Amino acid sequence: MEKIEKKKKKSKLWLKKVFRWKRLDLQTTIMDTVVFKILSVAEALVLVSTLCFFYLCCGCHF
Repeated sequence: MEKIEKKKKKSKLWLKKVFRWKRLDLQTTIMDTVVFKILSVAEALVLVSTLCFFYLCCGCHF
């Protein structure tokens, strides 16, 4: 009976080790956040200008 309990404990420990999340050591700097914000604004401008260009050229009729 004790052998079965030991095996269960070992298997649980093994499962915990296998499925444990590993920490990523990513250092986010101020430069990264600034670049991300600038690129987000640029992408939004491109999307809005594409939408405006579509409605100016095609209008609401197809």
